[in-house]
Amino acid sequence: MRILTGIQSSGRPHLGNILGAILPAVELSKKSGNESFLFIADLHTLTSLKDGASIRANTLSIAAAWLACGLDTQHTYFYRQSKLAPYHTELLWYLSCVTPFPMLANAHSFKDKSNKLADVNAGLFTYPVLQAADILLYDANLIPVGKDQRQHIEMTRDMAGVINRLAQKDIFVIPEAEISEHVMTIPGIDGQKMSKSLNNYIDVFLPEKDLLKQIKKIVTDATPLEDPKNPDEDITFKLYQLIASPEDVSQMRVNYLQGGYGYGHAKQALYEAMLVYFKEAREKFDYYMANPKEIEAKLEEGEARVKPIAEATIQRVREIFQF
Repeated sequence: MRILTGIQSSGRPHLGNILGAILPAVELSKKSGNESFLFIADLHTLTSLKDGASIRANTLSIAAAWLACGLDTQHTYFYRQSKLAPYHTELLWYLSCVTPFPMLANAHSFKDKSNKLADVNAGLFTYPVLQAADILLYDANLIPVGKDQRQHIEMTRDMAGVINRLAQKDIFVIPEAEISEHVMTIPGIDGQKMSKSLNNYIDVFLPEKDLLKQIKKIVTDATPLEDPKNPDEDITFKLYQLIASPEDVSQMRVNYLQGGYGYGHAKQALYEAMLVYFKEAREKFDYYMANPKEIEAKLEEGEARVKPIAEATIQRVREIFQF
């Protein structure tokens, strides 16, 4: 089973990225019979961020986070999208020429972002086509995504099907989406889905004091300390139950329901749980950030390994059009 996961370098990795994408992808990569392609989608980042220095810094921190969370680069393909750009962008063009305009215009993600962003560019509009190229280029079978990305995988399947019909043979593997409920239930500090673009995230790799400051910004209601509270409607509790032990989660639920337990207490408990849960990852992250040459070496190795796969796919597509 060939599995592919990408993450944009639009900012440092946050709690939602780690719990929703990085850790699940690392676990999948460890399972016997799985072949994982884990990449940094730095080309996609250009739809929202144009500063090269920031993209490079973010790419470094994203790579450090993957490695800190246990990624074994000897048994996975770990690479930057931009370093294989000639293949990704060439396939983007072929796919664009068989993709109906209304399909892209009806993409939920484009509609949502175009209503919120000042910079609504053509890259944002064609984002699903580049995403399809990222997937199809490496013959990926399974794409772990959240519910909000399901439509993009369906579009990828449609594009692959058109090319296969043109060629009258299987040029592309038709990928399947793996939808994880866990990916969809990680709230930001304001209760919306945790996102860099909404600036509502928690950066678990911050120094301890700065991490605590972020956690203290979690939005709560005005229920007095002495009154009972509903844990299932509280952001802090929802985050706590993602990383704390079942026993500690049960105890916090009791504390909420019986009263005399404030949101400040809950936030402190969440902070302490994060330090425990991410202790090893935080240490490794700091190590890799202090040794960027090690990160670069691992990425370059991965890029050399995926290049022949990308080349072979592009050659199959070129032959359809007699290029």
